Amino acid sequence: MTLYANTLSLIAARHQRRPACTTPALDALFQRLSACTSEADALAVEERIWHIWMHHPHRIASEALDRSADDIAARRFDVAETRLTRLLRCLPGYVEAWHKRATLYYLLGDDLHCVQDLSRTLEREPRHFGALCSFGEILLGEGDTEGACFAFSAALSVHPHLSRARAIVADSQR
Repeated sequence: MTLYANTLSLIAARHQRRPACTTPALDALFQRLSACTSEADALAVEERIWHIWMHHPHRIASEALDRSADDIAARRFDVAETRLTRLLRCLPGYVEAWHKRATLYYLLGDDLHCVQDLSRTLEREPRHFGALCSFGEILLGEGDTEGACFAFSAALSVHPHLSRARAIVADSQR
């Protein structure tokens, strides 16, 4: 359970850390995302953020991440895990590769490895609303509603249009 507590601490300290790899364009998108007044606008901005996260300056790395996503979708989990692990050995700063492997472990029901990779994602990108929500889902599954609401609230502070996160937080306040 220490890993979970450490991840919650990481989330609590997120405002004190800068993302490891950021650009003025990504920072501007996050500002726009927090100011969006409609779901449609927020989804368009979110899609652009995901596109930046998926991209890597080395074309081969981006292609490997894309292939791993295809492997996951095709349920070739062992191939995806091998591909992502190799990618992360070469490029440990590739934030979205950590998140993608966390997603793989989540699908496999391997919460321990999932949370380890979510933590690595959040260490490098404290605004990663996908990782924050994934961690919230794991905490919900563990019965930790308070911790889950904390993670979902953190995600909402970055992306206020996450309907599931908003509903869970609202439910907990009733």
